[in-house]
Amino acid sequence: MYDPLIESHPKPSQGYPDSYWSRSIKALPTTNQLTSDTHADIAIIGAGYTGLSAAYHLASQYNKKVIVLDANDAGWGCSGRNAGFVLPGTGRLSLFDMERKWGSSIATQVFEEYMQSIQQVEHMITAGDIDCDKTAGGYLKLAHRRASVADLRYQAEQLHQKFGESVRFVSSKEVEHDYLKSANMFGGIYFGDCFGVNPLKLVLGYKDLAEKAGVTLYCNSPVVNWQHKTYEHCLYTPNGRVTAEKVIIATNGYTGKKLHTTVDNRHFPVLSSIIVTRPLTATELEAVNLRTGLLAMDTRKMKYYYRLLPDNRILFGGRGAIAGKDADKTVHLQRLLAGLKSTFPTLGNINADYFWSGWVSATYDNYPRIGANEDSSVHYSMGYCGSGLAFSTLAGKRLAQSICEPEALPSLPFWQSPPPKFPFSPFRRLGLRAYYALANLRD
Repeated sequence: MYDPLIESHPKPSQGYPDSYWSRSIKALPTTNQLTSDTHADIAIIGAGYTGLSAAYHLASQYNKKVIVLDANDAGWGCSGRNAGFVLPGTGRLSLFDMERKWGSSIATQVFEEYMQSIQQVEHMITAGDIDCDKTAGGYLKLAHRRASVADLRYQAEQLHQKFGESVRFVSSKEVEHDYLKSANMFGGIYFGDCFGVNPLKLVLGYKDLAEKAGVTLYCNSPVVNWQHKTYEHCLYTPNGRVTAEKVIIATNGYTGKKLHTTVDNRHFPVLSSIIVTRPLTATELEAVNLRTGLLAMDTRKMKYYYRLLPDNRILFGGRGAIAGKDADKTVHLQRLLAGLKSTFPTLGNINADYFWSGWVSATYDNYPRIGANEDSSVHYSMGYCGSGLAFSTLAGKRLAQSICEPEALPSLPFWQSPPPKFPFSPFRRLGLRAYYALANLRD
């Protein structure tokens, strides 16, 4: 599997992974490869949620000529591999963490941005009439041990005061009666406005929306060389070149080694893996009592996240391998299967029909950045820490604003500093291995 800490870019023409999502697409779209030299006002590297949302807004709202380049097909990266959770959040900071870091007022404004990100996804779905298997059901963040309950109750009370009935605390009895029957779950926060999607269908809908707005997309066209001349950037692909006044880096967890000094060593690509079971029987469905459409995630350091899919399969995700070369090893499938069975002991005989992995982008201080280099000719958004579906969609809009209408940006920490560089960056994976070992002990 492509490894962004080792390789400069993914190899082209790999095709989508053999996932539950890719199997759901009956006819994949045809694509064009860059085979000549061309020019754009703005070139975007990466055809995922961030890049396609930015492209759509730049073309439709600001009349910019936009070219998007991707090393493979649209959504080939994590935009087409994730669990399809449309949630109010990104990064790894809780409301309590944000209040301690920035104060109550800023923390509330950040959460308002998170809530707006859900609305932005809904807007894109409506604007493009995107058939992405949208499934209502809300999101439940579950305390996996009693010690986590007090913090979740505090967050729920604070958010309930500010955002009303769409956010509330639910007790362990309510969880079991109304949401799911699971081992060792002690209540949690319920967010009623969240929903699930087929993430690959969603990103392909964004692609269609952007192209209808006039965006040109070239797939299987990795950037193999990048030169900056006085007034323009030159992006070289194997068979053609794009020149542009400005460039947006929208590759997030798939940002290759030494792509550009603006983002080099400022994020840590980490693998997350997903399994999907066979369809559950009526008896199994009754035993787990997992509410249709519900999105669930626990409070472990090594979080598990799961949902019941429309055809009664369970999607279950969590940490993956350390390095890309190990991503497909059976041991990681078995670890997730063991996690599923420990969460739902009544499913002791279940197996996985699908297993795949994708890179997520973590920052050193656990929250993303939307920024630019010193001359504002290179813009980027990255560091969603594995929970970026909704936020990356809004981030694309914010990138367009940062280029064309910067005064419209909300005054939030995401735009006030670049992501810090990782100290001792060559040893990130040694640190990750130690972190996983310690986190497993704590969990």
